[in-house]
Amino acid sequence: MSERRQLTYFVRTFGCQMNFHDSERIAGLLESRGYRAAESPETADLVVFNTCAVREHAGDRLYGHLGHLASLKRERPEFRIAVGGCQAQMDRERLLVKASHVDVVFGTHNLASLPDLLERVELTGRPQAEILEETEAFPSCLPSKRERSFRAWVTVSKGCDNTCTFCVVPALRGPETSRRPEEVLAEIEGLVADGVVEVTLLGQNVNSYGHDLSGRVKFSDLLRSLGGAEGLRRVRFTSPHPKDFPEETIRAIAETPNVCEHVHLPLQSGSDEVLRAMRRSYRAQRYLRLVESLRNAVPDLALTTDLIVGFPGETERDFADTLRVVEASRFDAAYTFIYSPRPGTPAASMNNQVAPGVIQERFARLVELVERLGLEANRPLVGRIFEVLVEEVSIKNPDRLSGRTRSNKLVHFPKRDGIGAGGFVQVRIDRATPHYLVGEAVERGRNPEGTASGEAVDRGRNPEGTASGEAGAAAVSAGEVSR
Repeated sequence: MSERRQLTYFVRTFGCQMNFHDSERIAGLLESRGYRAAESPETADLVVFNTCAVREHAGDRLYGHLGHLASLKRERPEFRIAVGGCQAQMDRERLLVKASHVDVVFGTHNLASLPDLLERVELTGRPQAEILEETEAFPSCLPSKRERSFRAWVTVSKGCDNTCTFCVVPALRGPETSRRPEEVLAEIEGLVADGVVEVTLLGQNVNSYGHDLSGRVKFSDLLRSLGGAEGLRRVRFTSPHPKDFPEETIRAIAETPNVCEHVHLPLQSGSDEVLRAMRRSYRAQRYLRLVESLRNAVPDLALTTDLIVGFPGETERDFADTLRVVEASRFDAAYTFIYSPRPGTPAASMNNQVAPGVIQERFARLVELVERLGLEANRPLVGRIFEVLVEEVSIKNPDRLSGRTRSNKLVHFPKRDGIGAGGFVQVRIDRATPHYLVGEAVERGRNPEGTASGEAVDRGRNPEGTASGEAGAAAVSAGEVSR
């Protein structure tokens, strides 16, 4: 009797870091059941769409992809299609009506059910849908197949208690729920033992972590607890909310050696009127005071943000306020988004929608400003030396490597023997653009102290001053709105 053929899978992910983290867990779950990864949807036995309901026209893109696979399903009836994530949570059983060739629909709260739902399809011959209203388990509690062995996402909270009028996440992910700090620390210790040198703490509103836990647990306490984790070189977090930045959190960022000098701080708008309509619980001056406090505490801080253009009711004066706050904040990079209505959100039913042509013209002006500020932030870095964590061979040039500084700045540099993904290297910056830096590796594994930059190193860190160039590159397209 011949052995059963090993089944293959392909996961396609839309959306934010939380979705990509969920996809790593989906892959881990499937491989724990004997599946192996396929090179493409066409060569897989199972395709899983992990969806987003926040990006513009997310539903249209999902159904377009599903339509593309309909012919493959007709040719191979045993071929399986599963849809999970926020769009699945929102559309629920309608997915099986609108795309009758889908086999499994599962929600954001029950990733762990996917293998069992697939088995139910095989046993019953009928499509299966399971949408839970509460979290079964944090994604980090499930098996994982990480995209990169040296870097990991760690979920510290799920859901959101805010009521931003443009956002569907609270309705889809539920109220905010924090993990116990000992669970977070235990997971990170296991990751470090497995070779991880950088972790990113994830939450829809990550810096409000702990408010629902007993014992007065705070986000600042969690950050400080990671400072003593031997072998953990870098700690990042995303996405914070400006309303949840007490002085103790700012001090924790400044004083914890392995917490990186980068804060992504969503502004969304610089107009108090628009912020009020968005139900964002801060105003422009409070935001600018927070920026000043962060920069004073961490002089080498890189600051990035999210910005929405064309929110209902936005006037030219409101937009001018946004340009003013962006200029005053001196962002290193920004994700800029054209507002589009999201079904189920209060903003979608507002009757003072801004004309598309007006939005496009404002969007172009905002992108121009963001790019200018990015270049102005990058030019002073030429001639300096930074520690870079190597990530991969450059997508556009196989003869060069790409990596990131502690401040999450993208750096390209020529390949050298003995330098590969997951390693640290000192890179001298030779050229700056608005979105990335270009340099030359000067020495592998060398500590920041004593480099040619001649600059002091505070708190054991490598001094830097820019944010992710990738964020700047993303600024020219509309898409997901972060918390």
